[in-house]
Amino acid sequence: MFKRLMSKWNVSSSQLVLILCVFAVTGTLTAWISRSITAWVGFDDETFWLWKLLLRLFILIFGYQIIILIVAFFFGQFRFFWNYEKKILRYFGIGKDKPEVNPQKPTTL
Repeated sequence: MFKRLMSKWNVSSSQLVLILCVFAVTGTLTAWISRSITAWVGFDDETFWLWKLLLRLFILIFGYQIIILIVAFFFGQFRFFWNYEKKILRYFGIGKDKPEVNPQKPTTL
Protein backbone atom coordinates (compact mmCIF):
# COMPACT_ATOMS: atom_id res chain seq x y z
CA MET A 1 0.00 0.00 0.00
CA PHE A 2 2.78 2.45 0.89
CA LYS A 3 4.70 1.62 -2.28
CA ARG A 4 1.59 2.39 -4.31
CA LEU A 5 1.21 5.77 -2.61
CA MET A 6 4.89 6.52 -3.13
CA SER A 7 4.63 5.82 -6.84
CA LYS A 8 1.30 7.66 -7.20
CA TRP A 9 2.57 10.78 -5.45
CA ASN A 10 6.15 10.37 -6.76
CA VAL A 11 7.70 10.76 -3.30
CA SER A 12 10.40 9.03 -1.27
CA SER A 13 9.63 6.87 1.77
CA SER A 14 10.76 9.58 4.20
CA GLN A 15 8.64 12.17 2.43
CA LEU A 16 5.66 9.78 2.56
CA VAL A 17 6.05 9.50 6.33
CA LEU A 18 6.06 13.30 6.62
CA ILE A 19 2.99 13.58 4.38
CA LEU A 20 1.08 11.05 6.46
CA CYS A 21 2.11 12.93 9.62
CA VAL A 22 0.77 16.16 8.11
CA PHE A 23 -2.59 14.48 7.42
CA ALA A 24 -2.72 13.07 10.97
CA VAL A 25 -1.76 16.30 12.74
CA THR A 26 -4.10 18.39 10.56
CA GLY A 27 -7.10 16.16 11.22
CA THR A 28 -6.54 16.17 14.96
CA LEU A 29 -5.82 19.89 15.11
CA THR A 30 -8.87 20.78 13.01
CA ALA A 31 -11.17 18.69 15.22
CA TRP A 32 -9.72 20.31 18.35
CA ILE A 33 -10.08 23.82 16.88
CA SER A 34 -13.68 23.20 15.80
CA ARG A 35 -14.57 21.97 19.30
CA SER A 36 -12.85 24.99 20.85
CA ILE A 37 -14.63 27.45 18.57
CA THR A 38 -18.06 25.95 19.25
CA ALA A 39 -17.35 26.24 22.98
CA TRP A 40 -16.09 29.82 22.55
CA VAL A 41 -19.26 30.76 20.63
CA GLY A 42 -21.22 29.49 23.60
CA PHE A 43 -22.69 26.28 22.23
CA ASP A 44 -23.34 23.70 24.93
CA ASP A 45 -25.39 20.52 25.38
CA GLU A 46 -28.64 22.46 25.25
CA THR A 47 -27.86 24.16 21.94
CA PHE A 48 -29.87 22.86 18.99
CA TRP A 49 -27.74 20.09 17.46
CA LEU A 50 -28.08 21.36 13.89
CA TRP A 51 -26.40 24.71 14.70
CA LYS A 52 -23.45 22.95 16.29
CA LEU A 53 -23.21 20.54 13.37
CA LEU A 54 -23.28 23.30 10.75
CA LEU A 55 -20.62 25.38 12.52
CA ARG A 56 -18.35 22.40 13.05
CA LEU A 57 -18.75 21.22 9.46
CA PHE A 58 -17.95 24.70 8.17
CA ILE A 59 -14.79 24.79 10.29
CA LEU A 60 -13.84 21.23 9.39
CA ILE A 61 -14.31 21.71 5.65
CA PHE A 62 -12.88 25.18 5.12
CA GLY A 63 -10.54 25.40 8.10
CA TYR A 64 -8.94 22.10 7.18
CA GLN A 65 -7.79 23.52 3.85
CA ILE A 66 -5.95 26.36 5.57
CA ILE A 67 -4.64 24.35 8.50
CA ILE A 68 -3.19 21.64 6.25
CA LEU A 69 -1.04 24.24 4.48
CA ILE A 70 0.19 25.66 7.78
CA VAL A 71 1.04 22.23 9.19
CA ALA A 72 2.65 21.20 5.89
CA PHE A 73 4.89 24.26 6.06
CA PHE A 74 6.22 23.19 9.46
CA PHE A 75 6.81 19.63 8.21
CA GLY A 76 8.58 20.92 5.09
CA GLN A 77 5.89 19.59 2.74
CA PHE A 78 4.24 22.86 1.68
CA ARG A 79 4.90 22.38 -2.04
CA PHE A 80 3.27 18.93 -2.09
CA PHE A 81 0.18 20.14 -0.24
CA TRP A 82 -0.08 23.39 -2.21
CA ASN A 83 -0.28 21.28 -5.38
CA TYR A 84 -2.81 19.04 -3.60
CA GLU A 85 -4.94 22.08 -2.70
CA LYS A 86 -4.78 23.44 -6.25
CA LYS A 87 -6.14 20.12 -7.54
CA ILE A 88 -9.01 20.29 -5.06
CA LEU A 89 -9.82 23.87 -6.06
CA ARG A 90 -9.77 22.97 -9.75
CA TYR A 91 -12.08 20.04 -9.03
CA PHE A 92 -14.62 22.45 -7.55
CA GLY A 93 -14.12 24.87 -10.43
CA ILE A 94 -12.40 27.54 -8.34
CA GLY A 95 -8.77 27.31 -9.43
CA LYS A 96 -7.22 28.11 -12.75
CA ASP A 97 -7.34 25.47 -15.43
CA LYS A 98 -4.94 25.31 -18.31
CA PRO A 99 -5.92 27.98 -20.78
CA GLU A 100 -8.04 26.71 -23.62
CA VAL A 101 -6.85 27.46 -27.09
CA ASN A 102 -9.72 28.72 -29.21
CA PRO A 103 -8.51 29.67 -32.62
CA GLN A 104 -10.66 32.42 -33.96
CA LYS A 105 -12.30 31.81 -37.26
CA PRO A 106 -11.55 34.37 -39.92
CA THR A 107 -14.49 36.65 -40.50
CA THR A 108 -15.72 37.22 -43.97
CA LEU A 109 -17.34 40.39 -45.17
